[in-house]
Amino acid sequence: MITVVARARARLPDWAAVLLIYVGSRIFSTALLLTMFLVASNAGWTFASHREHPTFFSFSGSWDSSFYRRIALQGYPIELPTDTQGRVTPNAWAFLPLYPWVVRGVMAVTGLDYFTTGVIVATLLGAGAALVLYRLVRARAGQSSAFWAVALFCFGPVSFVLQVAYAESMFLLLVFACLLALVTRRYWLMLPTGVLAAFTRPGAVALALALGIHFAIRLVGRKGVRRGEAVAIVIVGLAIAAAGLAWPVIADAVTGHPGAYLATELSWWTGFVGRQQFTPFTPWFTMAGGHLGVVGIVLVVAVVGAFAWWLSRRSLRALGSDLIAWGASYGGYLFAVFLPQQSLFRMLLPLAPLLGDPTIARSVALRRTLLVASIVLQPAAIVLLWFLGYP
Repeated sequence: MITVVARARARLPDWAAVLLIYVGSRIFSTALLLTMFLVASNAGWTFASHREHPTFFSFSGSWDSSFYRRIALQGYPIELPTDTQGRVTPNAWAFLPLYPWVVRGVMAVTGLDYFTTGVIVATLLGAGAALVLYRLVRARAGQSSAFWAVALFCFGPVSFVLQVAYAESMFLLLVFACLLALVTRRYWLMLPTGVLAAFTRPGAVALALALGIHFAIRLVGRKGVRRGEAVAIVIVGLAIAAAGLAWPVIADAVTGHPGAYLATELSWWTGFVGRQQFTPFTPWFTMAGGHLGVVGIVLVVAVVGAFAWWLSRRSLRALGSDLIAWGASYGGYLFAVFLPQQSLFRMLLPLAPLLGDPTIARSVALRRTLLVASIVLQPAAIVLLWFLGYP
């Protein structure tokens, strides 16, 4: 694969080389998923998400894809489902509408079923995400760093989610496009991509925070900010922030249940930490402390410290303050609101621009180690997440 990356860079246009890497990664992930599907089918293993007539495409649409399918075909529930004690149970309000609506539109045109359409749409959007990621990193760290960021992104341990019927590919494409507009100072282009991202997956509010950090840095800089730019930054930032916070309001209004979205999200926590009240910046400590005690608390502090150290490294400055601000904003968002469990690994994918760290591109040993480790870990992740947890 390392040889393929090198040859692709030398002989093909950049966009074609990126697509070659992406296609190669999809062939690899498809081979792994198909092998696991065939082995599990022949052995009679229980699939992660039950299907009366399982196919490879429905296998690629396990777990959360069932909720996206329900949204695409039936919409959102008017009344929140509850258990015998009146507590909200997992339901479709935890998932945002853009991806299932797009899939439904494609279904109407093609006549294909949901799972087949969902896989095709996600795979095509994943190709777009890889192309935009390349342009984003190249704009700051150069061609070599951009190619290796794409290679590690496409072959990462959980990169199979780029082709399953999840909203990840769409969210990544929109986020990377929004960040590309930010680093090139085309602020108005951030408006549609940022707002659409806010209705694809949670976390787009971090884009508004990154834009705010960008604004603050420019205000104290020597060149300052022109009035027109300031107006654009403020309007776009407020619009993305409002979109990022809108879904809980919509859920409340439709269901008539105050706190509908938060109650729905917390219903997924029950199996890990029991029933909890939400307090920002505590979920990681709740999870780690509940399972590992003091050791867990120390581990969380160490992880946060290591991430902060990485963001402060001199080599990462080549990516520019905007991408570092994004890393800090999105990392802070995850730490503030997300309960760390097996889904954490795919939730980290929006941090892929940080893989453009020039240290990786400069060190043959480091980039080879990271790529080989990614390729080796992907089949392990598929087995663990499809049969012991969920992706």
